[in-house]
Amino acid sequence: MARACVIVLDAVGAGELPDSSDYGDEGSDTLGNVARAVGGLDLPNLEALGLGNVEPLEGCPPQPFAPAVAGRLLDDTHLLGRLEVSSRDFH
Repeated sequence: MARACVIVLDAVGAGELPDSSDYGDEGSDTLGNVARAVGGLDLPNLEALGLGNVEPLEGCPPQPFAPAVAGRLLDDTHLLGRLEVSSRDFH
């Protein structure tokens, strides 16, 4: 039987959304700001799974052959809740 593990980092702040200016959130990037503030992230397991594929992160480079799909869910009524996944996530 095939298995799947779903890891959701809810409200981790992975970069600003396209409508950030509507809410005064231009430049929002909690995850990236934390990575810069501590001189880079040290999260080897999340890095191997492709955390750096979600957005550029100091200390957590993209993993082109990560065994996972990484993306961001943009949930807003005028954006119609679409999932943003880059093509590099599929091999």
